[in-house]
Amino acid sequence: MFYIFIFILGLIIGSFLNVVVIRMHSSTDIVRSRSNCPHCHHILMPIDLIPLLSFIIQLGKCRYCQKKISWQYPVMEIVTGLLFVLVTYNIIGMLSFDNLFYNSDIWLLWLRNLVFVSFLIIIFVYDLKWYLILDRITIPAMLIAFLFNLTLGFSWISLLVGLVIGLGFFVVQFLISAGKWIGGGDLRMGALMGLMLGAKSVVVALFFSYIIGSMVSIFLLIWGTKKFKSQIPFGTFLAVGTLVAILWGDVVVNWYLSLM
Repeated sequence: MFYIFIFILGLIIGSFLNVVVIRMHSSTDIVRSRSNCPHCHHILMPIDLIPLLSFIIQLGKCRYCQKKISWQYPVMEIVTGLLFVLVTYNIIGMLSFDNLFYNSDIWLLWLRNLVFVSFLIIIFVYDLKWYLILDRITIPAMLIAFLFNLTLGFSWISLLVGLVIGLGFFVVQFLISAGKWIGGGDLRMGALMGLMLGAKSVVVALFFSYIIGSMVSIFLLIWGTKKFKSQIPFGTFLAVGTLVAILWGDVVVNWYLSLM
């Protein structure tokens, strides 16, 4: 029952994140603007805005003009719900109720990871659709990540070293390629990764980002979807790599150190 509640919470947050993505792209006020159909622009009623359920009841169509609703809405809601469940299980799945009830740090870590995942979802979707990593997302996320981690007792030195590693990794590539390989958004994404993860786990995130990015790129080249010089939304892979490091970064680091 608890995980069902977490999944429903994820659906609700996923619906909001979708609003953030769409309204940021259209420069619409995120808070005060009313939701409307992108086809007929009819103002949507509360019954039209129930995460996932409204899409199912309305058979994926607008109630007013019968035009198809983008699959982005339910997919983003479901993925957010599943990730919220995964994050929750990753932190508290093996702990007893007593350990949970009396340990405020665990709940703060849980909240931190949900917030981090929410930022990563926005970055993933926005970069996938429009090949941009917005400063309006990464810069506030940097500040929030730094404050969350300091509150949880993370070493500020580790966080700053992580920032230097994440940012420096992309600065070197930017300078070597004269800005042809990566853009300014990737630089700030690297800094965000460092502040989210710290010195050790940011290396894990970068490793998995490039492995996943290379595998997907090779597949797209073979499939014919992309050409060798085609632009790739690399922020999506950085977001996925960061998610992997949030969930299993410590496990990977400890495993690697045990081999030495």
